[in-house]
Amino acid sequence: MPLVIVAIGVVLLLLLMIRFKMNGFIALVLVALAVGLMQGMPLVKVISSIKAGVGGTLGSLALIMGFGAMLGKMLADCGGAQRIATTLIAKFGKKNIQWAVVLTGFTVGFALFYEVGFVLMLPLVFTIAAAANIPLLYVGVPMAAALSVTHGFLPPHPGPTAIATIFHADMGKTLLFGTILAIPTVILAGPVYARFLKGIDKPIPEGLYSAKTFTEEEMPGFGVSVWTSLVPVILMAMRAVAEMILPKGHPFLSVAEFLGDPVMATLIAVLIAMFTFGLNRGRSMDQINDTLTSSIKIIAMMLLIIGGGGAFKQVLVDSGVDKYIAAMMHETNVSPLLMAWSIAAVLRIALGSATVAAITAGGIVAPLIATTGVSPELMVIAVGSGSVIFSHVNDPGFWLFKEYFNLTIGETIKSWSALETIISVCGLVGVLLLNMVV
Repeated sequence: MPLVIVAIGVVLLLLLMIRFKMNGFIALVLVALAVGLMQGMPLVKVISSIKAGVGGTLGSLALIMGFGAMLGKMLADCGGAQRIATTLIAKFGKKNIQWAVVLTGFTVGFALFYEVGFVLMLPLVFTIAAAANIPLLYVGVPMAAALSVTHGFLPPHPGPTAIATIFHADMGKTLLFGTILAIPTVILAGPVYARFLKGIDKPIPEGLYSAKTFTEEEMPGFGVSVWTSLVPVILMAMRAVAEMILPKGHPFLSVAEFLGDPVMATLIAVLIAMFTFGLNRGRSMDQINDTLTSSIKIIAMMLLIIGGGGAFKQVLVDSGVDKYIAAMMHETNVSPLLMAWSIAAVLRIALGSATVAAITAGGIVAPLIATTGVSPELMVIAVGSGSVIFSHVNDPGFWLFKEYFNLTIGETIKSWSALETIISVCGLVGVLLLNMVV
């Protein structure tokens, strides 16, 4: 019965948004309320769950997206994004530009949470698409695929890290196996699949990149443009390395954790950009503030819609859908790797959050490691790959992709949901193959 109610909620959401053209945020909150009541939750509990879902989703994400939008707008308005785009196009050529985006996304994805990397790379993707005169998704899908694979497969991202801890898996081996599987997965879900989406040619959302063509003299150098853009990546990578090699209580560890926090790292990047892309380029503080203010206006409704997705997800969790699925899956008798992937996949489709699905599935299948002798590192990747399958309307990431790429719900399913499913299935196949030789 709980899964039937979830299905009814998804259909209702699609009906409100597609048939009645209702605002996405309002529709998500109404559906979250309806699903909670159908699941038998007390009315007060449903309201509390919705508020917790919005707050939990937007807590740090609002700051990260805000600072990320500011950094991206500064990069675009000073010509830095155009400098990076034209340099990459010149080095790789228009024919191979997808590989430049994949390489950049994979590098950024190692250190950044998905949402952070997504927001920071958007101005670059938009500018490359405009400069090379190619469909937006042709470069957007490879970028999203690279970020999503690192988010689902590799520590230090929250899901894989938490599961590795639960399974007592070796972080080094997990990273090694994950990287081996990530490379072919990114290629298939990114550049290869993007070629099937050329029919979806959407304009770049107004205000999210600079349509102005800068002269050579107006643009900052390639080095300063890349360095300023990668400040958050550098700081967060420094934190990840420090946490791996330094003992607890080490004085530099607390400094690295402070500077490498995603909120702090993006704030520092904005402050640096105000100088490198602003004051150092002869812009006044009034001009810089106008750029920063306009960047926030652009993402306001996006934040609310993403928060609405968080509310829907939280109601599903609080109403016990995850426990129902866990009990149902435990009664089957299949390979532990396949079971781990399946439980994570079902939880992902039902709950929306990849991290919640991964951690919940990890707790369910952890006892199987001791009883079956399966590789804990491969179990981490099995759960991680299952947790990214078929993102849809109950996942805040679905709305993030939809709104930024100016897509309809159908186009988002065809592009974003499909690439996530490709990543998930490739991860499962790769884990089963590696299990034969590890």
